[in-house]
Amino acid sequence: MTASVLQISVGQPRDELWAGNLKRTAIDKRAVTEPVDVRRLGIAGDQVADTVHHGGADMAVYAFAREDLDRWERELGGPIRNGMFGENLTTQGIDVNEALVGERWRIGGVLLEVAKVRIPCSVFKNWMGLGGFDDTAWVKRFALDERPGSYLRVLEEGRMRVGDQIVVEHRPEHGITVSHMFRALTTQRELAPSLLAIDGLAESVRARITSG
Repeated sequence: MTASVLQISVGQPRDELWAGNLKRTAIDKRAVTEPVDVRRLGIAGDQVADTVHHGGADMAVYAFAREDLDRWERELGGPIRNGMFGENLTTQGIDVNEALVGERWRIGGVLLEVAKVRIPCSVFKNWMGLGGFDDTAWVKRFALDERPGSYLRVLEEGRMRVGDQIVVEHRPEHGITVSHMFRALTTQRELAPSLLAIDGLAESVRARITSG
């Protein structure tokens, strides 16, 4: 299967009592059908609520694979729509979690670079519960799966649309995948120093490692 964008989803912040300490979230992403402009800080029409923990140039666009949503459907016993995990890009035909950090994807007129990983939080847990799923220990379950999807930075602004192919234009030589980065930041923190081999490592990740 050719790697491509199955759905593009955006959302706006709204006040919700269940949405953690901030009581505000934009996790409810909905499909757009027209071509979208992608700028340095994200997709037009999309906005984050918690600007301390989300957003910024290194978390401009979030990608999650339809294949991984399908696995969670089987695990949780119910349908999971595209965008349900709060992703901007629902992909197909590419293993997002085996992508290398620093890998570059051309999608339409946009060049993206794999930059960071999603760390699950209580808002995600509550959102799953509202969707009718068993959210018991959801943060732990999602973490142990070690397939978090990837945050992308925008290297070249432009326009993309649903159905655009995902063309890998560059793969770095360090061999550190999205899943490896996730383990290094969560379940296997002894791996954290290995992330320093990544050229262009997100400064927030570097600071987390060097601060101990």
